[in-house]
Formats: sequence, C-alpha cells, structure tokens
Amino acid sequence: MIIAVDFDGTIVEHRYPAIGNEIPFAIETLKRLSEEHHRLILWSVREGKLLEEAVSFCSDRGLKFYAVNSNYPEENKNHENFSRKLKADLFIDDRNVGGLPDWGLIYRMIHEKLNYEDIYREACRSAEHPKPKSLIKRLLG
Repeated sequence: MIIAVDFDGTIVEHRYPAIGNEIPFAIETLKRLSEEHHRLILWSVREGKLLEEAVSFCSDRGLKFYAVNSNYPEENKNHENFSRKLKADLFIDDRNVGGLPDWGLIYRMIHEKLNYEDIYREACRSAEHPKPKSLIKRLLG
C-alpha cells in the first residue's frame, strides 16, 4: 500500500513550528510498515527548512520515506501533470474523523486489513463476553 503520513500531531506531538516529542510507537510502527514493503509518504504542511527538519528527525531514528509531499521521489511542482493531491491508499493523520488511534491499533488495522467497523464489532463482542475477573479482584470486590 501507499500510505501518506502526517508529521505534526501524528508522528510527533503538536509543537509547530518546533518539533514535539515523538508520539509513542509512531516511528517503530512506521519502520515496521516500511519493512513490510508499504511505501510511506511524509505528508506535511511543513516546507523548506521546517520540512527538512522533520525529514531529518525521522531519518535520525531510522525512518526513511519513499517520497516527501509528493507522489514519487522525482515529482516536483514543475512537472507536467503535477498534482498537490497525493495518490495514496491510506492517510494517517491526527485530524481524522475520530482522531488518531494509538499506533498499535493503526498497525493492526493495516497488517490485518481491518477497518473501524471490524474494530467496533470486536469491541462489542468483548463487552458482551467480558473476561472473568481474577480471583483477587473477585475477593476484593
């Protein structure tokens, strides 16, 4: 899959124009998706030096992107048929309807090809059939 990933608020906490702290498991999850041959595109409002800082932040942690703010590495604004709209199979962004799920769930959804409806049904089944309380919890009430 081609996966477009936002930077601020998705890979790192929102501190724009500064770079915030890494969101737990974001880099590790993205590296794993890349190892599984998904093409990752960094998709950010950052430009110029601020964009270079974001790319370096990720690169310093071992995360390399297939492309940055473009559909493929060689694409630029001067190309014929250039489009600002990315052609991605999936977008990961904190501005999603419903917000940004935790990175463990994001990985699971991509890896197992699940959608929100699948996750919701699974959660409902778990609520209908809760795991029994441990002996200590039953004794302490």
